[in-house]
Amino acid sequence: MEIKRVGSQPSGKGPSEWFTGTVRIDPLFQAPDPALVQGASVTFEPGAKHWHGATPTTGMTHIAIQERKDGKVVDWMEQVSDQQYRAGK
Repeated sequence: MEIKRVGSQPSGKGPSEWFTGTVRIDPLFQAPDPALVQGASVTFEPGAKHWHGATPTTGMTHIAIQERKDGKVVDWMEQVSDQQYRAGK
């Protein structure tokens, strides 16, 4: 077990090629090799359009836990347009 102080790992901005709006990624853990698991807290500010639930007036945060396979942790899909987001309500 490795314990890290709050603030010892910098937050990252969600890249615009994956996210729309303001998204913050805070690393939580990355298990050392040979483990394959890592985790982060991902915060979507109001108006960040994604299928995770942020609305125009309400933000949301979720914990992402991924397993690395063949050097990759996520298969990113296309961004969600404003029209697609509104149609999903």
